[in-house]
Amino acid sequence: MKVAVVFIILLFVLLPLMGVTMTGDGSLKGRLQTFVSYGFSLTDLLLSLLTIVVSVYSLTSDLRQKQLYTVLTKPIRRFQLILGKLLGVILLDVFLLVLFSAVIYTIAIYTPKFYKATPDELAQADNEFFTARAGLIPPEVDVKQEVMDTYDKLEKTGQLPIGVSDNKRSRESYIEALTQTIKLGKRAVVVGHDLIWEFNNVKPFDPNQSLFIRFKYDVSVNPIDLQVFSKWFVGDDRQVKYATGIQTPIYSFDRKDLIRTSHEIVCPADAVAEDGYLAVGFFNVPLNKTVVIFPPQEGLEVLYKADTFTANFLRVVLLVLFRLIFLACLGMLASTFLSFPVAILFCLAIFFTGTVSEFCLESFTFLSKNLSSVYSYTIRPLVQLLPQFDKFSPVNFLVQARLLSWSFLAEVALSLICIKALLLLLAALLIFRYKEIAKVII
Repeated sequence: MKVAVVFIILLFVLLPLMGVTMTGDGSLKGRLQTFVSYGFSLTDLLLSLLTIVVSVYSLTSDLRQKQLYTVLTKPIRRFQLILGKLLGVILLDVFLLVLFSAVIYTIAIYTPKFYKATPDELAQADNEFFTARAGLIPPEVDVKQEVMDTYDKLEKTGQLPIGVSDNKRSRESYIEALTQTIKLGKRAVVVGHDLIWEFNNVKPFDPNQSLFIRFKYDVSVNPIDLQVFSKWFVGDDRQVKYATGIQTPIYSFDRKDLIRTSHEIVCPADAVAEDGYLAVGFFNVPLNKTVVIFPPQEGLEVLYKADTFTANFLRVVLLVLFRLIFLACLGMLASTFLSFPVAILFCLAIFFTGTVSEFCLESFTFLSKNLSSVYSYTIRPLVQLLPQFDKFSPVNFLVQARLLSWSFLAEVALSLICIKALLLLLAALLIFRYKEIAKVII
């Protein structure tokens, strides 16, 4: 409990101090993003460490001080003892998480009132921070048939490199390279041509709000000033294709943007058709004299307000709670068969492994290429039980104003709580049931 008090005092002191001192890039949006990023990360880290310490200490201290001798003589089953201690840790986590989340939320909401921001900064913060934006990326183009047709044509005309068609591995490598080349061509726009992306199921929270077209492009030949001229079209282009008459507005934007840098176009949300259809077009104007290429990951994304900041904040708090429940179950399991210091080290190793789970999974996947049979039956099941905290970092949703949907939250709850945490709890109950608490010596 002394550790808990120290952590609580730290958070009470540091969170308001961060709200005053954090400035970010100097703008209101930067100040808010920096405060929420550091404040929520610190709260998440300290509560995670506190959960590990308290959950491990609650059982190991009773064993070391022999308090279990008197408790287990009562009409209480061992699983009730474990569940009772787990419930106590979870209730403590809920109380502290609600308390400090309320502090962070209050400071974030009232920061614009105490910060002398311009109207443009207030509008930027409202559109890019105090919101929950859903993102849509263009669907991957299926070029499989086109690749095979091209390969067959090259093979018939004798244009394949020597030995490619005779060796299976060389053939697969060549087809993979050809696939990447054709996919790149689908994302490249030559001078005087356009490229159109179509999106369905675009459902803005408020049609009076704005859409954000985020884009980033590269070029085949660098312009002198490293900037590209462009003309963009946003709206329902079916009205023009099929001459049905203009029912929803189509907006055009003439721009000049720096290459290899992310930019955003702000467009009224009423450009989306009633059925959720939206088309975004890019025209490579002749002034460029270069091919414009949109990268596969950051090339284009449509962002729109799908929910409120408050609702998104509440879902993020639930996401943190799921992590704390998992760590509480992990601490209970470790305390049933390990001593206090060893159990702490064991839980910390799992916790920090979960924060770099992507790296761990890639490493084990590379290992599996050489030890496929051993990996499949030994390492792989353990890897799948590892928590993947870095895949659903709560800070990223708030800082980037990205929507944390209920479906994604349910998916995390199913994986982290209903499967992984439950398995840990069942293992703890099983081990503690058959654990020898004391010996009778005559």
